[in-house]
Amino acid sequence: MDVSLGTNRDPMRIRTKAIVLSTLKYGDHSLIAKAYTSEAGLQSFMLKGIFRSRKGKLKTAFFQPLTQLEIIASTSPSGKLGYIQEALLSYPYTTVHADIRKGTIALFLSEILGQSIREQEPDPALFQFLEASLQWLDQHDKIANFHIGFLIALTRHLGFYPDTINLQAPFFDLTEGAFCHEPSLNPCMSGEELDQFRAFLGTDFDAIHTIRLTQKQRQRLLSQLVSYFEVHLHGFSKPRSLVVLDAVFS
Repeated sequence: MDVSLGTNRDPMRIRTKAIVLSTLKYGDHSLIAKAYTSEAGLQSFMLKGIFRSRKGKLKTAFFQPLTQLEIIASTSPSGKLGYIQEALLSYPYTTVHADIRKGTIALFLSEILGQSIREQEPDPALFQFLEASLQWLDQHDKIANFHIGFLIALTRHLGFYPDTINLQAPFFDLTEGAFCHEPSLNPCMSGEELDQFRAFLGTDFDAIHTIRLTQKQRQRLLSQLVSYFEVHLHGFSKPRSLVVLDAVFS
């Protein structure tokens, strides 16, 4: 989609693609939106009066979880809230917010990303991964395993992708992020869940539907992955939407 939002002359004013991670209602008429941007990394914006103005340039529908935008915004290097002057959809989803399964996955992943992405510095590879992965979700129907594949792929960008040197070893140490031949005092994955986890490594989105899991198996493996994130990201906690995700796919 070709979008044109003007120029970027003020060093505090940016034109960038952005992916909405979360929103928080502020007062009766405003929102605070957290977004990951291609040009300025993680940013938070005040959307003043967005619920009050029907003719404004900003629409509440643009700020659903994981919506992909192109924005003109003012940012603050001191970490204060910025402001979005203009926003357009850079990729209009056709199914993510219409399909309950995909919408629930988006809600879950937005919680994961909101807790996982903490750097204000831009990371082009991470942004491109998020953008392409979410567009894949929008365009495909066999998505029951998508969130598992997404979380494993995300660890590569966050710095704790599994070390696969001893890939066939019978244990996976969550703390060390490595396969091992003997269990340690650290939390470990083993047995059926480890076999399933191993199957996802190196499998791209186009092939993840070939990994056969029952709903119970998927829940258990997802629980292990959430624990893996908890071990490696200080302050990370189990997403509240995990319960909704389990209910929708049960």
